[in-house]
Amino acid sequence: MKYYIIAGEASGDMHAANMMKELKKRDSDAYFRVWGGDKMKVEAQELAKHIKETSFMGIFQVVQNLKTIKQNFRFCEQDIEQFQPDVLILIDNSGFNLRIAKYVKQQGLRTKVFYYILPQAWAWKKKRVHTIHQWTDRIFSILPFEPAFYKSYGYDIDFVGHPILDALELRQKDLLPSDEFYSKYELASDKPLIAILPGSRKQEIIGNLSRMLKVIPHFPDHEFIIAGSETIDSELYEQFTKGRVRVAFGATYDILNNAKAALVTSGTATLETALFNVPQVVCYKAGFFTYHILKRIVSIKYICMVNIILDKMAVQELIESDLNEKRLVRELMLTLNGSKRDQILEDYKALRVKLGGTGASERVAELMFEELSKK
Repeated sequence: MKYYIIAGEASGDMHAANMMKELKKRDSDAYFRVWGGDKMKVEAQELAKHIKETSFMGIFQVVQNLKTIKQNFRFCEQDIEQFQPDVLILIDNSGFNLRIAKYVKQQGLRTKVFYYILPQAWAWKKKRVHTIHQWTDRIFSILPFEPAFYKSYGYDIDFVGHPILDALELRQKDLLPSDEFYSKYELASDKPLIAILPGSRKQEIIGNLSRMLKVIPHFPDHEFIIAGSETIDSELYEQFTKGRVRVAFGATYDILNNAKAALVTSGTATLETALFNVPQVVCYKAGFFTYHILKRIVSIKYICMVNIILDKMAVQELIESDLNEKRLVRELMLTLNGSKRDQILEDYKALRVKLGGTGASERVAELMFEELSKK
């Protein structure tokens, strides 16, 4: 069968690649054409677009790149018509993917449409669940509260568990021993390590990294290291670090495996940090206008996925004006020692249970293949 898969960011690239590995086990002749990153590229026969060309974050960045986005839409539509896939698998990236799903259905293509890793309709545009249902054939959820949310609108969806647990399990055997890690990045092994995860998109890094770095002088007895995204040019990090802080690319899991605490930009990285049992402070700086626009339309109590899943402020969120040096230092200190740290680690245990255990990639591939095998 021919598979056309669209992912829009680094986490989607990772989860899609793991799903593709499982699909290959069930369909030895599977042929993949994808929009994704380096991980999907390895598993696919053809890369239509790399996420470096398609990832735009924030209202203003989208507006500035409208011409490119429109060109990408048109290219994708024509590319799908030419490729004639048996199935289109959409990974998050709702603004782009829902339009493509609609196009495929309206053109009457004999292509099934699956959505895996859903748009966050529960956070805003809740009635978008009707649109998602209308333009897809099967929906696969990775968050434990999503089935009940969709059911409240009359729709049944499949909860398969969170694929991040699979990603962590697959990477365990590749993690560097601690002594090799500290040696490779020239870190003092007798000092506790604090990880800085500023995000995987350019605008996230610009908005958060300079503020995160301000805590360093307050922790002279600790080492710091930045988890750099492989999709971002190193020059961007250099603008902020000036060579004073090490940046390790493609080493996020090695960093978390050795970190005592972390400063993390809100996103998938907060879950990864939690699953490595690293107490964290969550940072989010979208910009004054973007933040206040989002505040009017987003209806959730928390921005961090750890807190959303647990439905409590398990880890501290510092948003916009709260993301300042004083608050960062105070909250980071609390994660390093004492009762706050103990409570965070206890909450992480509950989080693992709610995420559904390992095997999400295998479960979703099995359900997809069963659906595609129906005559």
